[in-house]
Amino acid sequence: MAKKINPADMTVEEKLQKLYQLQTLLSEIDRYRALRGELPLEVQDLEDEIAGLEHRIAKNEEDVRELEADMAKRKNKIAEAAERLATYHKQLEAVRNNREYDMLQHEIEFQDLEVQLQNKKLGDAQSRIAEHKESIKQTAAQMEERRNDLEAKKAELDEIVAETKAEEEKLRDKAQTLEFSIEPRLLTAFKRIRKNSRNGLGVVYVQRDACGGCFNKIPPQRQLDIRTRKKIIVCEYCGRIMVDPELAGVKVEKTAEDTSRRRVQRRLAVKSKGAAE
Repeated sequence: MAKKINPADMTVEEKLQKLYQLQTLLSEIDRYRALRGELPLEVQDLEDEIAGLEHRIAKNEEDVRELEADMAKRKNKIAEAAERLATYHKQLEAVRNNREYDMLQHEIEFQDLEVQLQNKKLGDAQSRIAEHKESIKQTAAQMEERRNDLEAKKAELDEIVAETKAEEEKLRDKAQTLEFSIEPRLLTAFKRIRKNSRNGLGVVYVQRDACGGCFNKIPPQRQLDIRTRKKIIVCEYCGRIMVDPELAGVKVEKTAEDTSRRRVQRRLAVKSKGAAE
């Protein structure tokens, strides 16, 4: 059985290799997520919208019930007023003096006003009920449309997930296993950098004398430090961890600038040797 290596005892080069391997796996997982695009967010938005429409319908239905209960009370008041009016009109036939007559007329006028008031409020309530029912009808139609959209989006999302699920799970398992072989402090720093990075890159390699994340130029001495792999170096502009292309397994094409630089270095070396002789 192979002896398990303590992540803290690894060389800087080994740590960088593990980090870059982890970055590669996570980038592949990100690629699968990108295939899903905005679909998960669209599905969530539709579900939230449908929940809001359901709440609106429930509120309108509750308002209708309250208005109908209020209408029933007002109809009872109208019936009671009608009974009193019938009694007062009957009493008018037996009045004995003007005082009783005036008092009954006053009561009759009051009950008439009460009936008019309750009828007006009944009419208002009926109008409001009609408005609520129309709102319920429109909201229900809107909700049906959103449910159809949601079904279509979910079907599309499920199809994409079904195609990539197995491979994505394999990558997740590999990434999780790899994380156990990385020093916790370093892993936490890597995850923080990756989280703050727009493209999810926490480790990048040097490309054309520049950071592979933000593409700012890297001084020659710093590039040399990166190639020696003796310490972990981060980009002073974007904070990403940098590795040399060779460690990342990338073959770098020699540019005219590189060739010119080497010629100058050889000439200087020859001159120095001649001066020494």
